Amino acid sequence: MVVQRQFWCVIAVACVFICLHWLNAVFAQLAYHTPPQNVHPLMVDQQEAELPSVLQREDGSAITTPGEWLSHRRPALHRQWVEILGKIEPTRQDSQWFDDVTRTVEISRKQKDGYLRIELLIPIEKDFWQPHLLLIPDKSKPSTCPAVIAWTSTGPDFTKPEDWWGSWLAKRGVVVLTGWSHIRNYRDKSNYRNGVNEVVYKRFGRWLPMGKMVHDVKREVEYLKSVPCVDSQKLGFMGFSLSAKSALYVAAFVPEVQATVSIDPHLAIYGDSNYLDPWYLDARRRFADISTPVYPDIDLRGTVWSLLDADPSKPGFERNHHELIALAAPRALMVIGCSTDKTSAVHSDDAQSLVYAKRGQEVYDLLNVSNRFQYVQLTCGHRAHTPEVNAAWQDFFTVFLLNGAGARK
Repeated sequence: MVVQRQFWCVIAVACVFICLHWLNAVFAQLAYHTPPQNVHPLMVDQQEAELPSVLQREDGSAITTPGEWLSHRRPALHRQWVEILGKIEPTRQDSQWFDDVTRTVEISRKQKDGYLRIELLIPIEKDFWQPHLLLIPDKSKPSTCPAVIAWTSTGPDFTKPEDWWGSWLAKRGVVVLTGWSHIRNYRDKSNYRNGVNEVVYKRFGRWLPMGKMVHDVKREVEYLKSVPCVDSQKLGFMGFSLSAKSALYVAAFVPEVQATVSIDPHLAIYGDSNYLDPWYLDARRRFADISTPVYPDIDLRGTVWSLLDADPSKPGFERNHHELIALAAPRALMVIGCSTDKTSAVHSDDAQSLVYAKRGQEVYDLLNVSNRFQYVQLTCGHRAHTPEVNAAWQDFFTVFLLNGAGARK
């Protein structure tokens, strides 16, 4: 009898241990990313705190129907993010700097295998002409071709996406417009190295670089709609690294884009990445139009940081990229993580990125369009194209852009 009791005690203890281990594992899958080494005191141990669900009201109650999401929670979340970004489109006063985006300047054209390659300048602003490549498929007919805007990353120039993705797409009947973010090439030779954000603020006021990228893509969309062979109901965007970050904001705030691919953006805002730097979210700079007078860190009052940290009593930024994934729904979005075999990876999506995808997936599930969001977990490292990366985005665009299944709003 004593032996039997001891046996069942051992079993009970083992069961408790297994349950606790399982609960810890489940909780870890819902926790924020490990913060950087120089962690702010308000963010200490954020990896032990749960990333909040998007389907939750301010009072903590759950949103359980598509109607509640679409009529209440989504508009509120959209307003909060526009407040963070400053704006996502020009004000009436800003409009003086924008003209007909279709008045392009052609630099050169060359026939390639399967498509025509045109180098041109597009007037993103009246006095700012951004270089692009336009790839037109052979034998294209009016209003029949899907189109993809493909931006380069931090390193190579605006032509590189032709090699990475554009050639494959163009040979399959997709118009491709390659380009780069304004933080790589902007007015007065400014870029992310020499204060491009301040050049934008001087002309437009607080328009964070991420918000400006959104509008630059809208200008490119407007141009593509003028290209005779483009089907304006089948527009896509894709990017890697720098432009993968841009892609998250494009997916959330450019409704004309029906399908987006983001290759290794590092989903966590506060981890081994640089979203808070001046050329992205400029999170530590004080702005006169941000009022957060009771934020615990006096030096961060009036900053984007204080808006991202909606609840300073808890570690972690409540405004995080799972919310952008949610705002993209029901449009098609693929995020490819390239270092998911690692617990933590610099500037690359690792094992801890999964929680942001899971939280964003909740909205796609609620809207009954689960397959339109896909998070691909790869182990190839931070790279724009590999056989695994290519297979993922090619299948995705084939379904949601070339065939158009579920891609429309």
